[in-house]
Amino acid sequence: MIGIGTWQCRVDTMFFKGDVKFKITDNNGKYGLEIIMDGPVPKFEIKNIREEGNTLRATGTVEMLPGKEIESELTFNGDTCEGALKVPMLGKIKLKDGKKVG
Repeated sequence: MIGIGTWQCRVDTMFFKGDVKFKITDNNGKYGLEIIMDGPVPKFEIKNIREEGNTLRATGTVEMLPGKEIESELTFNGDTCEGALKVPMLGKIKLKDGKKVG
């Protein structure tokens, strides 16, 4: 399993600007994912997390966009990572300057 731990990335959109943390866990051989942000966190449902080389790809939904699917990816390189979220109606949101924080 790759990416186990807590990671912090920078996000800069017109709706949110700041740091987002992702806690990636080993849940009995399956990936677990928790999103940690300042302020209220919308309810996310992660449907599928898969490993492709040094990249984790996931799909899921968020309560603010019913019926729409979000795609995400995080690529790990040692204690750093970069990635993106592909959100319907918002487009691609970059996850920048990722680093392991726990």
